[in-house]
Amino acid sequence: MTTPALLPLSGRRIPPLNLGPPSFPHHRATLRLSEKFILLLILSAFITLCFGAFFFLPDSSKHKRFDLGLEDVLIPHVDAGKGAKNPGVFLIHGPDEHRHREEEERLRNKIRADHEKALEEAKEKLRKSKEEIRAEIQTEKNKVVQEMKIKENKPLPPVPIPNLVGISGGDPEDNDIREKREKIKEMMKHAWDNYRTYGWGHNELRPIARKGHSTNIFGSSQMGATIVDALDTLYIMGLHDEFLDGQRWIEDNLDFSVNSEVSVFEVNIRFIGGLLAAYYLSGEEIFKIKAVQLAEKLLPAFNTPTGIPWAMVNLKSGVGRNWGWASAGSSILAEFGTLHMEFVHLSYLTGDLVYYKKVMHIRKLLQKMDRPNGLYPNYLNPRTGRWGQYHTSVGGLGDSFYEYLLKAWLMSDKTDHEARKMYDDAIEAIEKHLIKKSRGGLIFIGEWKNGHLEKKMGHLACFAGGMFALGADGSRTDKAGHYLELGAEIARTCHESYDRTALKLGPESFKFDGAVEAVAVRQAEKYYILRPEVIETYWYLWRFTHDPRYRQWGWEAALAIEKYCRVSGGFSGVKDVYSSTPTHDDVQQSFFLALFKSFEDVSIGKQNKNSCLPDFTF
Repeated sequence: MTTPALLPLSGRRIPPLNLGPPSFPHHRATLRLSEKFILLLILSAFITLCFGAFFFLPDSSKHKRFDLGLEDVLIPHVDAGKGAKNPGVFLIHGPDEHRHREEEERLRNKIRADHEKALEEAKEKLRKSKEEIRAEIQTEKNKVVQEMKIKENKPLPPVPIPNLVGISGGDPEDNDIREKREKIKEMMKHAWDNYRTYGWGHNELRPIARKGHSTNIFGSSQMGATIVDALDTLYIMGLHDEFLDGQRWIEDNLDFSVNSEVSVFEVNIRFIGGLLAAYYLSGEEIFKIKAVQLAEKLLPAFNTPTGIPWAMVNLKSGVGRNWGWASAGSSILAEFGTLHMEFVHLSYLTGDLVYYKKVMHIRKLLQKMDRPNGLYPNYLNPRTGRWGQYHTSVGGLGDSFYEYLLKAWLMSDKTDHEARKMYDDAIEAIEKHLIKKSRGGLIFIGEWKNGHLEKKMGHLACFAGGMFALGADGSRTDKAGHYLELGAEIARTCHESYDRTALKLGPESFKFDGAVEAVAVRQAEKYYILRPEVIETYWYLWRFTHDPRYRQWGWEAALAIEKYCRVSGGFSGVKDVYSSTPTHDDVQQSFFLALFKSFEDVSIGKQNKNSCLPDFTF
């Protein structure tokens, strides 16, 4: 009889059978060497386990028991400390939290009851069929949807609407001005009607392909950015049928409960800003309600260690992130610094201070930070609260931060002295380090990069001419005349950037190096995407000086847009403003329809002095 194997057959390697005569007897009195080794290994493991359990298991005085209920894992029992007055009293979480034994037992019972309840619910679920479970899930989904609708339709507190002067005026007395105004209105109608026909509900329009268009700043959803961006222009121009079309679409289709990642900055200025403007002009509650719904979806973007919001946020999940290219994941000054006006208005309209507190926290943080040469860098890390790359510009990445400081002061009826001081400090540093005069006598705003000035100015920076003029009144040490003149010089430089092209439209950026002045050098900087900043500066300078040159410059820009950007399906940007036969980029930007406000005159005569709306007719 053979010796029994130490391992079952299923765990051993079985050698092939040998049918020949055996070379040794089948019976033996000793174990093989390999079998002795295996036996010794098992014995060693058993001894190690026993000693490990003896030395390393937790002291039962620290944890009375460990069962499947897990209550002792969540609420460890701790003995009374040495010298305690009442030895019968126990501390649950340490000497700083004085909870008695009764509280501990109550929590244990609650956890045990919840555990038993969950087990019963699980057993009950297992008894049901798949169809019953699906039906229950659908019922719960419907319940959540109804609760969200109730929350969304919750009435907001009534607040007085400011009395806007000048939104309903007459026709200009000058026939030439009246004809030009009608032309601008016709251009607006051409842009709107083609969007209405070919891109309705989409964010933007491809006027040559005649279909909808969108970019990653709006995410993957159709949010009707062009509709929202155009509302106030339509209202001011008296295009009330078109305005009502947009209002109906917003009421029936604009939904922010979508799984879409959007730019916090872009949807704030285009959507919340556009909706609030439409509300203040028309008084229609739907615009206020939609603005608040969107603002609630943006709040999770502020959930960062510093309170500086992420650049992007998912409207459904609330998960935020920053652009990968932005100085190691930093937030951008022009983005988190361009929320103040809309969020302050939201607190005014809702009575909820959360919006006001979010933007005031940003301001307070910025005030505490050191600024190299008094300049605000364009990048700030929302995790560490430290500046990113030392790059300062009044164009892209920085521009509207300074604009919002000034307008926060104006919006407060000039009582927000903190905003005014931040604006004045910033402008003084910008004038000292960034504003220079070229060899040809043109004043330009350069960009500060890592300790040196880059002599390049962007189209976006051309808004600063209007900003300097707007901020002249109230400036320090009676420098109103200086800043008005500075604004006029910036307007002249930007006009030169238009006038030195074949199309009389400005490039995206232009250089001041050597013999090259106010001209784009790189091919990637020669495009025009229907931007409004230069025309906006003309409008401000006209309002403050009534110098006819600004009207003329604006009309020249309008004619150039009509001649080179108009196509049968709308208006398109161009890829090279220096080419007499331009190639179109086939995008009608949503902000283009807001540009027409700078062309439209809605009142006449002396009424314009009190008007808060444009009187800039070419």
